[in-house]
Amino acid sequence: MEGFNHSRVSEFVLLGLTDSPELQIFFFVIFSILYLMTMLGNCLILLKVLYTPHLYSPMYFLLSNLSLIDLGLSSTTVPRMISDLFSDCKIISFHSCMIQIFFIHVMGGVEMVLLIAMAYDRYTAICKPLHYLTIMRPKICVFLIVAAWIIGVIHAVFQFVFVINLPFCGPNNVGSFYCDFPRVIKLACMDTYKLEFVITANSGFISMGTFFVLIISYIFILVTVRKHSSKDLSKVFFTLSAHITVVVLFFTPCMFLYVWPFPTKSLDTFFSIVDFVVTPVLNPAIYTLRNRDMKMAMRRLSRQVVNFREIM
Repeated sequence: MEGFNHSRVSEFVLLGLTDSPELQIFFFVIFSILYLMTMLGNCLILLKVLYTPHLYSPMYFLLSNLSLIDLGLSSTTVPRMISDLFSDCKIISFHSCMIQIFFIHVMGGVEMVLLIAMAYDRYTAICKPLHYLTIMRPKICVFLIVAAWIIGVIHAVFQFVFVINLPFCGPNNVGSFYCDFPRVIKLACMDTYKLEFVITANSGFISMGTFFVLIISYIFILVTVRKHSSKDLSKVFFTLSAHITVVVLFFTPCMFLYVWPFPTKSLDTFFSIVDFVVTPVLNPAIYTLRNRDMKMAMRRLSRQVVNFREIM
């Protein structure tokens, strides 16, 4: 933590989404509703997986952890973004900025590994069904979750150690509604070209590589199924479409934010909102609407709520 002593800048200025009072009210209502839906949807998945015995399977264990990560990832930025809508002084302390960056990349790294684990789970279930419970036994599932958290922390720390010791002595306008490595390092009082390349390689190229590996793996599953039974292809594609949709929603903003060489403020803001607001609220809907077991579990929960109200 000695790096804090080398910085003259004690706070950063965040960028508001809009200066229009009408749009501020509109964004406040929309983002508040979406954030509440994110909390509710992901918490419902966590509770249903935890308290529904027939959902005790590797896929739902991984899905519940994905919901937990979505809760954390959304909470790192969205509450602050909502509260700053009506604030004239959008200031974040140096410490808070660094903490926000750290947790964004921990959560993002964990989610990346979780999506890989979920792709492996689907590959095993579809291509090796007879060995599925042997391969995806509880110890392996726990190992995958622990590995995801370890890799997520390493991913964040690897970049964090470079940024925490940078000298910040001049401009402090981040140019976005949240703190992140690419924006903050540009404010350092030194040449950061090499460091920007490290950040791009660590976050951007890894995201892009993982995305293409996942898409290829899903294509491989579909080709394998088609070779064995073309009748099952549509059924398998329907099952995988939820996973593919989530992968596209997660990785597209990441690739733009960390790899795209010609960023603009409007597109940067758009993809950031997709990453932190839209994706976490859509994930529960995607997996619930496209999964028969989850739909049945949600119907049971609805009936239980209705019965409870009638008793009251």
